[in-house]
Amino acid sequence: MSNHQKITDSPIDFAEQVIDDVKNSKEDGVLKCVQCGMCTSTCPAARHSEYNPRDIMERVLEGDLTILEEDWIWNCFYCYTCHSVCPVGNSVCEVNQILKQFAIKNEMAYDKLYEYMGFADSYFTAAIGAIPEIFFDDIDRDVPGWWDFRQHLDEIRNELELDPPLIPPKEVIDEVSKILTITGFKDKIEKIRESQEEEISLIHEKNIQVSRIMQEEEE
Repeated sequence: MSNHQKITDSPIDFAEQVIDDVKNSKEDGVLKCVQCGMCTSTCPAARHSEYNPRDIMERVLEGDLTILEEDWIWNCFYCYTCHSVCPVGNSVCEVNQILKQFAIKNEMAYDKLYEYMGFADSYFTAAIGAIPEIFFDDIDRDVPGWWDFRQHLDEIRNELELDPPLIPPKEVIDEVSKILTITGFKDKIEKIRESQEEEISLIHEKNIQVSRIMQEEEE
């Protein structure tokens, strides 16, 4: 497959891969895109970042595989606004999810996934999702009082007469862990973690070397 194909090419390989993906619920909506820009004009991610739904569709239809390398495709909030306003029944949100999977399959953007390893770990250890600790400081900064609320969550639930949080039994946790292992999810997570921890280690060593050089120059 060439890196660039035009809309007049037949078949449009890249677009057809997106259409055939199980996440695509809009059938041939991808090929109906008329580049009107409704998706971009209503997109909150486009308003606050370089994210551009219209550009995503243009490049998919042109067969431009370099779209997978763009950092900004990871800025989608998954609010599905584009999905609901498209006049021809396309969903850039779903296309975005498919592109991310293509990128991950080609071992791109592991750095974008590393922060979410806490989610993966919670699936293995508890069979449910949990907010990774790496996000606690950001949440507490953006949501005043969140940390205090979290610290007293059990007391609040009791006061409201709510049932205790649902904790899956051990046999369920073991079964989920087994499924995630058999399907290759565990191997993928370990590969992502190893690649990023190795990169972090190299950056740390480089920073130490730079610091030593600066100290020697000062002396």
